[in-house]
Amino acid sequence: MGQNCDRHDIAMTEVWVTRMGLCSALGTTLQQSWSALMQGETAIRLQQPFLDLPPLPLALLGKQPAHLDHLLGLALDDLLPTSCMLSDVASPRAQANWGVVVGSSRGYQLEMEQWSEAWSREEIPHDGVELAGTSWRKLYGQSPASRVACSLAALDCVPRLVLSPRAACSTGLWAIAQAVELIQMGQCDGVIAGAVEAPLTPLTITGFQRMGALSGEGAYPFDQHRTGFVLGEGAALLCLERREFAEARGAQPYAKVLGFGLTNDAYRANAPAPDAAGAIAATQDCLHRSSLYPHQIDYIHAHGTATRLNDDAEAALIQRLFPFSVRVSSTKGATGHTLGASGAIGAAFCISALHHQQIPPCTGLRQSGYNLNLHVPHTPHGAAARLTSPSASLKTTRLKTALCLSFGFGGQNAAIAFAAP
Repeated sequence: MGQNCDRHDIAMTEVWVTRMGLCSALGTTLQQSWSALMQGETAIRLQQPFLDLPPLPLALLGKQPAHLDHLLGLALDDLLPTSCMLSDVASPRAQANWGVVVGSSRGYQLEMEQWSEAWSREEIPHDGVELAGTSWRKLYGQSPASRVACSLAALDCVPRLVLSPRAACSTGLWAIAQAVELIQMGQCDGVIAGAVEAPLTPLTITGFQRMGALSGEGAYPFDQHRTGFVLGEGAALLCLERREFAEARGAQPYAKVLGFGLTNDAYRANAPAPDAAGAIAATQDCLHRSSLYPHQIDYIHAHGTATRLNDDAEAALIQRLFPFSVRVSSTKGATGHTLGASGAIGAAFCISALHHQQIPPCTGLRQSGYNLNLHVPHTPHGAAARLTSPSASLKTTRLKTALCLSFGFGGQNAAIAFAAP
């Protein structure tokens, strides 16, 4: 592939999602997480991982906060359970150009906080700067993308490009969009893209608590009585490929990427713009690039953090741009809010909805606070959610398209549309 493409070539380049890997507090694989999600389960539990902080509802994979490399390893193992796929793709005759675009909002913050605490207690010499074999310089210079690239190189697939975007809670979708551009511009034949987040650290928890964003009860997206978001950990990776390249090796698509939209409000560091102009522009741009009208979207995976500001702004956006018939849900009531990884996890759930022809429930919803076609969760006790509109019933209509939305601090807005193959 040449590195320069005209606009016609870019528009005609079809990008497939051929593999997915995911870990969340619901399960260490995409299949486990999806099964638990569709059964109406939630991974949010009252936890106290740090004794100097009070118990809080959190979504953890284990009893203690996971390290970023562990989450990356789980997602990568789920994406590539054996080396056969990459060895076929990266064989000399394939002449493949692979890339890696994997981001994180917090990065290795947990390790850095542990290092800093040990330093302050003089558990490590001030001239050695080592903690459990990890140096400060190594942590500072390392990125999730480079870790994934090293894993691929070990499978005889040396990535041509390695990028590590950071766009707050929109990081996951920004990474996927950037990967799509690399393929459409002819820079890569395939890209491993996604995001990872290990946000359970004393500094992160304390910061969000002081902002008043964390819930002390649970996560109830779009609920009339929502109280804030719940932190969760996880990672999601997608294998994106140019259609012709995937077909040549016999790969089958889970979905195809139709288009994306990316904007920034530049309004406030921790609040969306009141008029939601940037978020609206990102969504409209995504629809335009995807050659879709709003009524052609079958399902929206909402950002849905269960905070007052986000849910108000996002609901207003959906009501303004889309007809009531478009079905909506947020999965953060099940996985918790994984910050930078949430968009990648949402994208994987969007694609799974198209693949399985099922819409995930808006877990945690009890009484809707908005006139949205929210998909009602099946609660463990079988109680129906108390909605203000007759949107509880889900008609058996074929899902052809899905839209994933992410909105992050600093006014970062992202939207990506997928289609069933």
